[in-house]
Amino acid sequence: MASTTPQYVTQDREGSESSLQELAKRHLWMHFTRMSAYDDAEVPILVRGEGCYVYDEHGKRYLDGLAALFCVNAGHGRTEIGEAMAEQVKELGFFTNWSYAHPPAIELAARIAGLAPDGMDRVFFTSGGSEAVESAMKLCRAWHRMNGDGQRIKVIAREIAYHGTTMGALSATGITDLRKPFEPLTPGGCHVPNTNSYHWPEGRDPLWPADAVEERILFEGPETVSAVIMEPVQNAGGAFVPPEGYWQRIREICDKYGVLLISDEVICSWGRLGEYFGCQRYDYTPDLITTAKGLTSAYAPMGALIAHDKVAEPFMKGKGMFVHGLTFGGHPVSAAAALANLDIFEREDLCGHVRAKEDEFKEKLDSLSDIPIVGDVRGAGFFLAIELVKDRETREGFSDEESETLLRGFISGALYEQGLICRADDRGDAVIQLSPPLVADTEQFDEIESILRGVLTEAAEKVGKQTDRRPVRAAPRG
Repeated sequence: MASTTPQYVTQDREGSESSLQELAKRHLWMHFTRMSAYDDAEVPILVRGEGCYVYDEHGKRYLDGLAALFCVNAGHGRTEIGEAMAEQVKELGFFTNWSYAHPPAIELAARIAGLAPDGMDRVFFTSGGSEAVESAMKLCRAWHRMNGDGQRIKVIAREIAYHGTTMGALSATGITDLRKPFEPLTPGGCHVPNTNSYHWPEGRDPLWPADAVEERILFEGPETVSAVIMEPVQNAGGAFVPPEGYWQRIREICDKYGVLLISDEVICSWGRLGEYFGCQRYDYTPDLITTAKGLTSAYAPMGALIAHDKVAEPFMKGKGMFVHGLTFGGHPVSAAAALANLDIFEREDLCGHVRAKEDEFKEKLDSLSDIPIVGDVRGAGFFLAIELVKDRETREGFSDEESETLLRGFISGALYEQGLICRADDRGDAVIQLSPPLVADTEQFDEIESILRGVLTEAAEKVGKQTDRRPVRAAPRG
């Protein structure tokens, strides 16, 4: 699609700008943001959070339907996490994990290993998700080289999938418009179809996208392929769930050709799908897991690469070493935040809460299907998406221009104005993505449904008027 900005919102205000507005417009360079959008509008400045809600500088309350960015899993305002961080500062504010260790990193690594699938016992800390993916890709290359397969450098990922913004992770990312400005990329990125079954022809074998992975490995030459990297539920494009048996087939293919399997769980871990790890929900054991975001519920930056013993083993003996590191990986204050966050998960059984409430959440979104532009509602756990279509019978999507007008020109701003923060996205087809904090319950589901109903009903009316005026081409599909 022509636009890759996840979302921007603008809101007109009367009167003079606050000093924060002036400083933000002059100095703050926001991520994935069209800065010109705020030339004549306010930057949304959020100053406080509590539970599932955040408040802006004017005191207006918003339901955080995206958990900030799929990451404030335990909810806002958890002061016990901040208190744990403060206590850690009193003991040791920082020391690197480069040849040194400290109690928080040790305790957290052991705790993560205890929650991960059997055999995944080694934890390499990073500062965030892109760095976790970058580390995984480097580790795969190094592992193959130590095993005499140094020509294995290629990574197979899925179309439209997002795996990060660092140059290595970007080579795995399957979103063309995120890649083009930075090409040439790190060599080796290869892509296969994703699992968006909404657009498959009737009767298609549900495992065909898994078989496409084997076809791509054979096309590239198995001796050149290092890893397959996929999310348990794919985020970009709108919460693509795997067909039954998909992950078991992927595991079988990787084993057959000696390819390592990376489960990219930067979003899908820490309760988002109702389990600590998404691979547990779909019953497969990868060779590597990448994680971040919900590990600390985003109260401090932290990510991790979790390795199966078979991958770690060559680096644990003799002169073996993973020649890679990050200054802040395993930061003691971030580790303290993660440990406090996991205490909350256990005490309140947040994973169990998601499992108990996910059907209710999805039913609320399914109820919007009477709105003409609502095509598909999909996802798992507290990770759902609504695909918007121009014609529900043909499943015809929107053109680039229409998505721009509909999503950014109306829906994003209207939802924000009505007090709901979520993502209106067109990396693929037009979708509304919802991923609330894991403490969300019936009250929040009702509020989400109510706001969406009003805004999407108005959007459908706009689409109907536009369709009456002129024909519209379908959006291209990958």
